[in-house]
Amino acid sequence: MEVKTLTFYSNYYNHHQKALCDEWYKLLGKGFTFVETMPIEEFRAGMGWGNEEVPDYVLKTHESAANKERAFQLSLSSDIVVMGTAPEEFIEERLKADLLIFRYSERPLKEGFIKFLIPRLTKKYYRMHIKNRKKRIYILAASAYTAYDYRMMRCYLGKCYKFGYFPQHLQYDVDALMKEKEIEAKEQGVSTTILWAGRMLKLKRPDLVVEAVRRLRDEGYSFRLTMIGEGEERSKIECMAKQYGLSDIISFMDFLSPLAARDAMAKANIYVMTSNFWEGWGSVIYEALNAGCAVVASHACGATPWLIKNEETGLIFKSGDVDSLTNQLERLLRDEKLEKKYGRAAYEQMEQWWNPKVAATSVLHLAERLEAGEETDIMEGPCSKAEILKNRWFRG
Repeated sequence: MEVKTLTFYSNYYNHHQKALCDEWYKLLGKGFTFVETMPIEEFRAGMGWGNEEVPDYVLKTHESAANKERAFQLSLSSDIVVMGTAPEEFIEERLKADLLIFRYSERPLKEGFIKFLIPRLTKKYYRMHIKNRKKRIYILAASAYTAYDYRMMRCYLGKCYKFGYFPQHLQYDVDALMKEKEIEAKEQGVSTTILWAGRMLKLKRPDLVVEAVRRLRDEGYSFRLTMIGEGEERSKIECMAKQYGLSDIISFMDFLSPLAARDAMAKANIYVMTSNFWEGWGSVIYEALNAGCAVVASHACGATPWLIKNEETGLIFKSGDVDSLTNQLERLLRDEKLEKKYGRAAYEQMEQWWNPKVAATSVLHLAERLEAGEETDIMEGPCSKAEILKNRWFRG
């Protein structure tokens, strides 16, 4: 089967999906449709989301009954349906016909297996997953832990493939990029610049990086930390910085637009991602690797096990463990060559494997293999087989 039509159902069109969708459109032209099922959330819009020009391939079901009816028709007529966060009604008829479906899924049990035992959710999971586990449904996993969670439900065994979210892939002259980072550090009067960015929520654990910075400051290292973002933890984190006497080392910024945030990453030497297991994927890891940062990331983030090869394209620390985080940061502060080595390797990995063009092409290839009754022959990157990975895989 040659794939000619693909329809992607999701909640709303945004910059995290634009690059992947653009690549599908390049491959399929009018054979590709993105079905938007709701307007963008207000708090997301406040972060600069939803400012993209909406292309012709976007079909907004919330704007008219005719659009919604068209979305139902596409569900049956498309060669491939990719089902993201969208109402199940759009694939009910496709399920009955047992046609190929990819579920685009983060881990469903990130709060723990107890979630499966909540009666309301048990019914939901049974209806969506267990009931249909023998159907031709496959998982495009947006977390390295997705396959394990579904195995706990006895669903999609051997049917999970590596995927994720694919923001715009920016191309750089790597030598010029590394030089820009050196210049930025010198302008700030330090050896190294560190960046943290995101919504300041408890699950993001911004307190960990402040505590690690205090310890590294006391050891005499030369660096500055920039923290970008707003949220319920912002005032607490600012108070921590003042109490520790870190005001000359840590600077705070409000939310930046997506492009401005990418520019900040391009200037930073080190990027730190501290979230716990409630972080489904962590697109900032993708963006920071693409920007040639030496990334230090919590092992709990869904993107970490796939995007960071420990001691090759970055460093991993044990989630919630400030000692582990401090040790990994100290390794980079002690060795500027190591920091640059990881940054270059990170960029090259994203250029070769983890980018929207590769992801879009890989989905079409995987679908053709599955329709032919064959398994994926992709060995690395998007649409390679997702292994079973438990929460405790990384010991530090």
